[in-house]
Amino acid sequence: MTFTQIVKQFKFSIASVLIFVLIENISWIVEPTFFGSLLDALIDHFYNKEVVNYYSPLLIWIFIYLVNVLGGAMSRLFSGKVYSKMYADIATRVIVNSKKQGHAPPKLLARAELAREYIVFFKERLPEVSWQFFATGGGVIALFFYDWRIAAVAFLVIFPVIYINNIYRRNVVTLQKDIHDTREDLYRLVDEKSMANINQYYRDMVLPQQKIAKWNSIDYSVIKVLLMIIFIVVLFICVDVDNFSTGKIYAIVSYIWTFIASTEYLPGLMESLTSVKDLSSRLKEEDV
Repeated sequence: MTFTQIVKQFKFSIASVLIFVLIENISWIVEPTFFGSLLDALIDHFYNKEVVNYYSPLLIWIFIYLVNVLGGAMSRLFSGKVYSKMYADIATRVIVNSKKQGHAPPKLLARAELAREYIVFFKERLPEVSWQFFATGGGVIALFFYDWRIAAVAFLVIFPVIYINNIYRRNVVTLQKDIHDTREDLYRLVDEKSMANINQYYRDMVLPQQKIAKWNSIDYSVIKVLLMIIFIVVLFICVDVDNFSTGKIYAIVSYIWTFIASTEYLPGLMESLTSVKDLSSRLKEEDV
């Protein structure tokens, strides 16, 4: 059962979860702007002794925050219900399809277990993809309303980040295939009751995982150093050039920090995408 087939069959169930994920992400990406406005209002009222109505910004920020909480709570609730049922259906279909192709029982069970990676992708990686989109695209758009130079810097840094992660993805593809090859042999080895072979099985899993970890570390380090430089440049623009208020500086720093933090998901996302792609090729149904 391929990734495309799963999406077509469960599109409404996946969409029901994704709607609340989007609500959570949209509300969270606009939250710094309104909290920054609230912060400026409070500073003017309590410290500058100006007559400022801070109740409206406070109520707006509380509303946005509660919308974010609602979206997060509902997405987690529906996620648990939807994806557990999805796995039961997918695993059954994988076993039935593999049996038709004449695979041995141990391999049937191994492939059913590998199919769990589909659920990991939908349950964990898909929300991360959504957040990545809003944290990157939404962050750049929000920064544009404060200073186009800051938005331009954030936009330009996207390209080297994509390039670095593409290198990571290309190097992980073969390693992920090696892991799947090894995992498919597990149930056969257990069936043979050979302790020596089972021990070798787990040893064979070590090297590709270590290599993936190495590329993950390189990818993480290069991107983080690059983004640190960008962060310093943006802070200089905020404080020395534009002379923003405290609330606006908070909002800009929040968007930049969100942009930086979102890159932490990229290595795991690339790894999951390569895993799902390899898995789809293994479980592709033959034409009848």
